[in-house]
Amino acid sequence: MAPSARPTPPPVLAAIDVGTNAVRLELARPDADGSLETLHQERDPIRPGEGVFATGEMSPETAERLLSTLRRYAALCRRHKAQVRAVATSALREARNRQDIVRRVHEEAGLDLEVVSGKEEARLICLGVLHRKPANARSLLVDIGGGSTEVAIATGEKPDDLWSLALGSVRLTEVFDTSRTVTPKQLRLMRGFVNEVLHKTLPEELPTLPRVALGSSGTIQAVVGFAVNDNGGNATVRQLTQSVETLASMPPERRRKRFDPRRADIIVSGAVILEGVAKHLGVDSISVVNRGLRDGLLVDLLYRQDESRDDHSLADAALAIGQRFFFDEKHARQVSRMSLALFDGLAALHQLPLSVRPHLEVAALLHDIGTAVSHERHHRHTYYLIHNADIPGLADREREIIARVARYHRRSQPELSHSGMAGLTPSEARRVRKLATLLRLANALDHSHHQPIRDFKVTHGRDIVTLHLHAKQPLDLELWNAEREVAPFRKVFGKRLAFQVHSAGR
Repeated sequence: MAPSARPTPPPVLAAIDVGTNAVRLELARPDADGSLETLHQERDPIRPGEGVFATGEMSPETAERLLSTLRRYAALCRRHKAQVRAVATSALREARNRQDIVRRVHEEAGLDLEVVSGKEEARLICLGVLHRKPANARSLLVDIGGGSTEVAIATGEKPDDLWSLALGSVRLTEVFDTSRTVTPKQLRLMRGFVNEVLHKTLPEELPTLPRVALGSSGTIQAVVGFAVNDNGGNATVRQLTQSVETLASMPPERRRKRFDPRRADIIVSGAVILEGVAKHLGVDSISVVNRGLRDGLLVDLLYRQDESRDDHSLADAALAIGQRFFFDEKHARQVSRMSLALFDGLAALHQLPLSVRPHLEVAALLHDIGTAVSHERHHRHTYYLIHNADIPGLADREREIIARVARYHRRSQPELSHSGMAGLTPSEARRVRKLATLLRLANALDHSHHQPIRDFKVTHGRDIVTLHLHAKQPLDLELWNAEREVAPFRKVFGKRLAFQVHSAGR
């Protein structure tokens, strides 16, 4: 009897976090129960954000340090044949030369570095900290980075609300020069600045929140540890206030004896931010957790592997955007439902991975939001709005693909030679053509915006695909428009398209 083949080990996952204070790498492998086993970790405190908030650019010296670190990380990832997600946060978000840095990282390190929005950063931190949290558990999460502070309210591991504040320990240190002894006047100005940003960014009325907030960053860990004298437990707001006063009056050399030198330079700013956030949120205390953005990147990679996972967060985010632009929600939901039915029914024909199904759903839900700008050429306005939207859960390139699919829901066909397809790789262009063809057909089948089709099913012949349409009312307008998609459908998929109409009562 031939020996049975060894099961293929799960792939190694790699998370790279280009923060303001440091660059971090973690390699992990999923266990059978869905947990993650850490294989390797690195942290390089190279300060990618040094000078960015004061000058608006990453200096050549800092860029070289970053490139050298990322080349080494990339070599480790290749050695482990890892699936990688590399992200940069507030420092690179605000650097005017970020595109040049991203290009160099791609060319010199072979990594696709994604500059994530504040909300996506908050979502990933939330996912990392709250992974496998009970589904009905309510949490309040705070993360203080070098350039921004993220706040999230979540149920289970899913965020209900996300905020990203332009407050960070490095940013505040550069603005107020708090690496030296801090005068009472400086401290008063810092607290006033923090409170102003908090009142501008966070809503005045928040839902009922947990009394203990989870703090997930190294800065929070250092501040809370100082507040409780490294005795463990939570730091109360009163203890945080006492810590701010003590740290501000402490000479820099004493801070450097108590903390790592680079942490010592920014610890006063971090403490002032944590005190302000805790008071504004009205919590009793802060509890430290040892997870964060890097863990969220790994969980996100893990979930992307699970094609059976049913996650409605992207659709919910798309619906929220559509409602903001006063879209026709009934039409959008109908087009989305039919697009997904076409995707499922034609899986053997389009041969696209199941991971792009949510992208078609988002494109279908948002295909008409450009009408909020102008009905004329609204497909182009739709592209612009999606391209610039903050949709947590999407990488920049995924959002770009979705914007292109939605842009081609009408007018010009997604031909490879069309100007709107410029900049796509061959595989991306094929994906856009196939998804846009499905979206165009679904949109045509609700051209009246009256949802006359109750449901349909797809059957395949050797040379033909037939849509069996179950109608609630006449389909003259829909069929007339759908017929215009027959030739493009055949060009993309190589099969004729036919329609059979059945009344709802049959």
